[in-house]
Amino acid sequence: MTDTMTLDPGSTAVPGKPSALSPGAAADAAVARILAATVRPAPGAPRGVVVDSPPGAGKSTLVVKAAKELVGAGERLIIVAQTNSQVDDLVDRLAEKGPELSIGRLHASDSRPSPEALRHGNVTPSDKVGTLLEHDVVISTAAKWQWVKTEAPWRHAIVDEAYQMRSDALLAVARLFERALFVGDPGQLDPFTVVGTDQWAGLSYDPSSSAVVTLLAHNPEIEPHRLPVSWRLPASAAPLISSAFYPYAPFRSGTGSGERRLTAAVAADGSAFDAAIDEAAESGWALLELPARHTVRTDPQAVAAVGATVRRLLERGLTAHSEQGSTPLTPGRIAVGTAHRDQASAVRTALAGLGVPVDPAAGPAVTVDTANRLQGREYDVTVVLHPLSGRPDATAFHLETGRLCVLASRHRHACIVVARAGIAEVLDEHPATEPVQLGVTVKFPDGWEANYRMLQHLEEHRVRL
Repeated sequence: MTDTMTLDPGSTAVPGKPSALSPGAAADAAVARILAATVRPAPGAPRGVVVDSPPGAGKSTLVVKAAKELVGAGERLIIVAQTNSQVDDLVDRLAEKGPELSIGRLHASDSRPSPEALRHGNVTPSDKVGTLLEHDVVISTAAKWQWVKTEAPWRHAIVDEAYQMRSDALLAVARLFERALFVGDPGQLDPFTVVGTDQWAGLSYDPSSSAVVTLLAHNPEIEPHRLPVSWRLPASAAPLISSAFYPYAPFRSGTGSGERRLTAAVAADGSAFDAAIDEAAESGWALLELPARHTVRTDPQAVAAVGATVRRLLERGLTAHSEQGSTPLTPGRIAVGTAHRDQASAVRTALAGLGVPVDPAAGPAVTVDTANRLQGREYDVTVVLHPLSGRPDATAFHLETGRLCVLASRHRHACIVVARAGIAEVLDEHPATEPVQLGVTVKFPDGWEANYRMLQHLEEHRVRL
């Protein structure tokens, strides 16, 4: 581990110091360098361009711009995403921003793209790649692309959410293109696998490693670019998330202090729930703390506290004020994040019992899901059930750095964390016990350090229940 930070060529950033450029100018300069390296590579340049992006830095916008510039330069390309929802979101965004483009949505024979992806006249869906070969852009999942056979590979590809892609998935699709732009967030959750991978640990071709980690291990000449500004996280959140999860790739908020506000039409009723809401509206963070106790995973009191907090968010008629204007805080702009699916299910049941909409099929609803499924999504306010709340131990799963990073970085205005007291003691009593693997890059910061940093900050905004 070193104490240095790799900067983009031409970057004005200095480790530990803010950029001299405004957020917009710094972001535009970074995007210009990335597009130049992708569309107009220098002779002898590496065949891959890697972009590290913090939460809400505009990954999707960059993908759309790169695709449009490549097509404008006379190229056809493919886009590889990791889930069908990511593919459909990209199709929708690209079709809207580039109506002049012909876009192919390659899908499985037993599924159909979402209505949002198919509402555009320049989008053609098909389960046969042969019918889409003449389109400017063809988009599908890595799982679908690995079965595609073609004698004439594309010159260019864009791999979206590349840190969520396992290296074996990249190996399966790499034959389809000559050059690629890899865009992803290094702070998010690592790729998921259901089989043991100890036999490959430390090897440069470990199939469970992310596509980017393996790519960089075999191509040391590739110097990652980075997007330096988060347009999602407010000024109250970006410094904490940057220092806790991205110490060697710091970023800042695109907005300044006070530019985003939450106001309530209904006064507080004196409850701890309203006190937490007011604290979050004022500072961007709140820790709603229950008494210390070891509990079952679906802790009924913690679940009830989450439900009551969300209900009061809606009952108090909050309005979100930002650079985009002022909008009411509706159910569709609130999310609840958990570590486990059974916790999410328990919260949905509790919210439904309180009359809070949780079924998106019936209209705007509060999103309740795990960190894995909340990756890449954005809301005005989030309520998080802390992964270590009520636990007697701190396992590797619950200390996964990316899990806490995802849960704490989905909001534009405020995040309320619900947890039982005693998390610091759990961390102290359960130091790292995972075996050290030779050749395995140490992920920094580790789960203990990230949890401590978050907890220290949240304790400044604690409301006891």
